[in-house]
Amino acid sequence: MSKQGNEVMPIAQHAVHGVPHQPGAPTVELDDVWVAYNDRLRFGDGGPGYALEGLSFRVTRGERIAVVGPNGAGKSTLLRLIAGTLRPDRGRVTVFGHGPDGHICIAYVPQRSQVDWRFPVTVEDVVMMGRVGQIGLLRRPARADWGLVRASLDRVGAANLAHKGIGELSGGQQQRVFLARALAQEAELLLLDEPLNGLDLPTQNAIIDILDDLRREGVTVLLATHDLDLAAERFDRIMLLNRQLVAFEPPAEALRADNLLRAYGGHLHVIDAVGAVVLADTCCEGE
Repeated sequence: MSKQGNEVMPIAQHAVHGVPHQPGAPTVELDDVWVAYNDRLRFGDGGPGYALEGLSFRVTRGERIAVVGPNGAGKSTLLRLIAGTLRPDRGRVTVFGHGPDGHICIAYVPQRSQVDWRFPVTVEDVVMMGRVGQIGLLRRPARADWGLVRASLDRVGAANLAHKGIGELSGGQQQRVFLARALAQEAELLLLDEPLNGLDLPTQNAIIDILDDLRREGVTVLLATHDLDLAAERFDRIMLLNRQLVAFEPPAEALRADNLLRAYGGHLHVIDAVGAVVLADTCCEGE
């Protein structure tokens, strides 16, 4: 059930779609996963051949994971693997016990630079795209589907944007719309690639507050970010990545100086006198 104002909106009833979840399986599991940059590098020309090397980890239901690391660390590649838009060259990726293909519970939000904002579509149409997996590709949305779209927009504070073109929106509004699409999709796994990049602090906090609500509903979140302070303050665990898994622990353990040195290398300066670490700006210009 979903709420719109004081009215309770029923979720539309359709045939069950997507892959059934395996009872007791972790939300996400990677087992010895390797991803090559491309065929030329795969067979060696002196450069690094792999975007990701030997990744193995588990994420459980409702966890909020910050994925951090320098440019080229493989953050976007990792999210695409879990979303099923990229296949590993070696190893295994599972979501709720099955490969990513066929799941309708995964909501993937790429970096804004990868989206064509000129596409002539309204905000409510974008959010309705999240319902396609539940409805079926060739079925028309029911009244209850549209009710859930409106309720999802209202929940992220974007109900007034419903009839605007997606290209008319600010960066923060665009991110709210994509979160509304995930809500309408009834996603159980949310993959966000640099969603807070370029947003002011109040907008960032508003989006994190929405993620707080999703945590209470058991939604699992993996969010790629360069903001180590945000990662330390608002996430359960930090995945420190630089092609290999450097650390995957609670913030205090993950962000130890030795781990940061391994992940960021020359971008990191250790100030021994105060026990502090400083990241050079060049490491954080996007992936």
